[in-house]
Amino acid sequence: MTKMDRINQRILRELTRDGRISNIELAERAGLSPSACLRRVQELERTGIIKGYRAVLDRAALGTGFTAYVAVGLSDHTKAAQEAFERSIALAPEVLECHNVTGAVEYLLRVEVADLAAYKVFHTDVLGTLAQVSAITTYVVMGSPKDARA
Repeated sequence: MTKMDRINQRILRELTRDGRISNIELAERAGLSPSACLRRVQELERTGIIKGYRAVLDRAALGTGFTAYVAVGLSDHTKAAQEAFERSIALAPEVLECHNVTGAVEYLLRVEVADLAAYKVFHTDVLGTLAQVSAITTYVVMGSPKDARA
């Protein structure tokens, strides 16, 4: 396992802020030589601490500026019902995240579509057709003062 010292934490913080930072700039910010910094980054990648790099997208510019978090309760709490629900959701391009959670419902989804009308179509034609779904509660995002997702 890779040691998570202050330097590795600093490297991860900087890469989280800007995954395209040059190794020279990253080394400078981490207080390392470029070769030592590159070795550390490669080790963080090799051990799976760094799983990949992503682009941060402007969803509104892409036409998917309507975001909702959707709590979904299942009518059947069997493994088969969960697997069937997860297979269906995996096919829905509107769903960017699907989390199996504890509490009053089984799943929390992050859904991104163009607008309220498009969300209604998703709600009716996707979620509304799944036999496993017994409850849907939608939380519309009105603003995101802090959003560290890629």
